[in-house]
Amino acid sequence: MGCIQSISCKSKVFRESISVVEVKASIDPIPTSIDESSSVVLRYRTPHFRASAQVLVPPLPKKETWIVGWIQACSHMEFYNHYGDQGMSSWELPDLLDGKIQAISDSDGVNYPWYGNTTETCTIVGPTKKESKFNISMNDNFYPSVTWAVPVSDSNVAKLTSIHRDQSFTTWLVATNTATNEMVTLQTIKWRMRLGIEVNPSRPLGQRAKLQEPSAQEQPQVLSKNEPIPPSALVKPNANDAQVLMWRPKDGPPLVVIPPKHR
Repeated sequence: MGCIQSISCKSKVFRESISVVEVKASIDPIPTSIDESSSVVLRYRTPHFRASAQVLVPPLPKKETWIVGWIQACSHMEFYNHYGDQGMSSWELPDLLDGKIQAISDSDGVNYPWYGNTTETCTIVGPTKKESKFNISMNDNFYPSVTWAVPVSDSNVAKLTSIHRDQSFTTWLVATNTATNEMVTLQTIKWRMRLGIEVNPSRPLGQRAKLQEPSAQEQPQVLSKNEPIPPSALVKPNANDAQVLMWRPKDGPPLVVIPPKHR
């Protein structure tokens, strides 16, 4: 007995016929730029991670809606700002740090689970008679501010001596049926951003910070075999809402400087 005409069979054919014609992933081959124009904070801007895919979608036989797009999650984060012998501030993701979750959503915080909803997704509404081809793209980089002075101090004297950052991400290209929530993983990309900045706080503003290795980032890996998406990568909170800024002094207990937005 065949099921050629059945609805479920047609859905299966559709699901198995979505194809990625081309996928590209790169990190711009430029160094991180450092901005010392503010007397309050040091700013830096990393190169961009960029991903794009050309996707071929077969005709949709029935009235249903599919979204194809990028989902991203952070699986590792070290973000330390050292203030000499006084201690360090640290942006932390507590559940990730404690091993309660494998990864945390890096959604825009509005369009869960998607990274964004402009170039990052495409919606196909059935029924359609022809196949459709479209491009989906996304980019990501870091552009934070780090205080020159110790964040828990009333003093505004520059004490910052170094910044260390090392973050890993997994980015999936996914097709989802909006009615059934069925999810098909089409592509998996892994990438990492590392950063080291040495700071001499006694030097004049504009001459304090120096970029350490690496000056260029490792290029992303497009995996030949897809990895499963952890449930925590699909739901609230995202990394921006879950992160906590801690002050970890050389002596004494740690302090919460900025609590998480999501509790």
